[in-house]
Amino acid sequence: MENAETGSKQFRRNYQSETLTRHLSHVLMSRPSYFAITEFRNPFARHNPSVDLPLALQQWENLGRAFQRVGLKIFLLDPLSGLEDMCFTASHAFVGIDREDRTFVIPSRMLHRSRRDEVEQFTSWYSQQGYRIMELGLAGEEFLEGTGDLLWNPDWESVWAGFGHRSTRAAVDQFAALMESMNFEVRKLELVDPYFFHLNLCLAPLAPESLLIYPGAFAPETLAHIRSCAQTFEVTREEALQFVCNGVSVNGYYITPRMTRRLEQILGREGVEPIVVELSEFEKAGGSVASLKMLLP
Repeated sequence: MENAETGSKQFRRNYQSETLTRHLSHVLMSRPSYFAITEFRNPFARHNPSVDLPLALQQWENLGRAFQRVGLKIFLLDPLSGLEDMCFTASHAFVGIDREDRTFVIPSRMLHRSRRDEVEQFTSWYSQQGYRIMELGLAGEEFLEGTGDLLWNPDWESVWAGFGHRSTRAAVDQFAALMESMNFEVRKLELVDPYFFHLNLCLAPLAPESLLIYPGAFAPETLAHIRSCAQTFEVTREEALQFVCNGVSVNGYYITPRMTRRLEQILGREGVEPIVVELSEFEKAGGSVASLKMLLP
């Protein structure tokens, strides 16, 4: 496939690789040793009450190999019995690097009480690794669910911030105030479809000025705002329910749980090479590629 690329396509990939990896060389994962569906926290889980754990472990290993293939070193956080969703490492925090190249972490406050002990485990790990912990002091009915809803634009100059299901508007406002005090723009996006309860289920940054989105997940004003800020490549609801927007674009590749004809055309136009990793067992709980990773500065 490399030999078949045109010069312009290769240039675009090299440009994306330089931009996307400016601060990215590692990924944090947690082995799904205790993964199970014990609580119906979203519409996907209500329809899929059980998982095949040996198959889930195999699929998770395949995802890890895909991350290694695109040049990422894997850090592992040991799972704990009773915290069955620790493997969805995207939700526990927002991880960044400030204008002075200092890494920081904003811990999540999860909507479901049964997941809040997971956040403590991750915050402790980040602290041990030398990340500056920046607490927002969320309380009451304020919730913020990390990079489930808070996505860096690939240029690391701005953040797409979803609210409406798991993260609340008040919490996103507090997050935005903190990020803007560090001179980062935050674009607030209202989510309206309960199947797309996290932003990373319906929006995937592909390059600094392009996004993959499912438009029906957003309030009308939000959709207009997104289209005014970036070039959007839009997929159908059927494709979005197959988690094609829950992929990860890194180093000129897009890791996705499945390929559709439309997605193939989009990635080809952007000069991004797909890597397909089946993650059917995790999708039963409402997450796929992007939900199972935390990209680290």
